Amino acid sequence: MPVILNIDTTTSVCSAALSAEGTILCHAEDFEGRNHAALLSGFVKKCLDFAADKEMQVEAIAVSMGPGSYTGLRIGLSEAKGLAYALNVPLIGVKTLELLATRVMFSVDDIDPDTIFVPMIDARRMEVFTAAYDFGINELLTPAPLILDENAYADLIATRRPVLLFGDGSAKAASVISAPNVTIVDGVEPLAVDMVALAERAHARRDFLDLAYCTPLYLKDFQATVPKSRL
Repeated sequence: MPVILNIDTTTSVCSAALSAEGTILCHAEDFEGRNHAALLSGFVKKCLDFAADKEMQVEAIAVSMGPGSYTGLRIGLSEAKGLAYALNVPLIGVKTLELLATRVMFSVDDIDPDTIFVPMIDARRMEVFTAAYDFGINELLTPAPLILDENAYADLIATRRPVLLFGDGSAKAASVISAPNVTIVDGVEPLAVDMVALAERAHARRDFLDLAYCTPLYLKDFQATVPKSRL
């Protein structure tokens, strides 16, 4: 398997990780807030320096493509594009909702094989970016923004299969959704260290992005806020 530099800046967490053969070789994370512009280059340098010290050649750059924070997505993809161009290596895009789902698959014990995985990334008010997957990362619900209410995910819940809700939007879901087959998994955030399986799968399939034309997966248009008057 190739040596891949993985980058995630889709939420308030900023992270980078160097991987090879399914193993994390070097990584750095910050959980303190949206400091991506100030921190990401340093995290990337740490990983590249590790590779240089070990005389390893980085063979691809993987970046989490969203949905998520508009600013974070732009920072991460810009850094990844620049690295891929400078190193003359392919660029891999990892869907953030799939990333969250695979993290839960690999970290939660005794998961029923019929489980439905529902990642949720916080958006404005009661809105989340969400999707649903089975154990094969097959889409059961197409990625889209969703306004949460008591009827959210009704079709999935009606299957009576176990449904796991997770991600930084799941706390909002807990306030309006209640069913015996629904479980909230706390503390699940997208991290570069969890991108490895998806990035290596994409590399094996030669599923690469176009450096010139690829854009983040926003799922909805940017909505600017108007600053409050100080008068």
